[in-house]
Amino acid sequence: MFLSTVSQRHPDEYIVMVMDQAGWHIAQELEVPKNMRLVLLPPYSPEINPAEHIWDALREDCIGNTVFANLEAADKALSKGLQSLESDHERMQSLTGFKWITSISLNTK
Repeated sequence: MFLSTVSQRHPDEYIVMVMDQAGWHIAQELEVPKNMRLVLLPPYSPEINPAEHIWDALREDCIGNTVFANLEAADKALSKGLQSLESDHERMQSLTGFKWITSISLNTK
């Protein structure tokens, strides 16, 4: 469902989705949209996982040192932070544009 949602939100872009090797990321029934390529990270390598840098930014900008009244309030703050990052292409590039990612061949054949 997540891959489909990302694909639909960015229909005119080719997406390189970097993922760790959690069991649900490599499930046999995972459907990868045509405008997306999956790249699996080596096991136990959080330092090269771009998602870790996104979480750091969210903690720093949106949820760090915050006590939320309930789970809904925390979810709202995270959603707002993610939408802000999604619309700030320069910031996302600086957080996730590692050389090993930006040099990946996008040959879709």
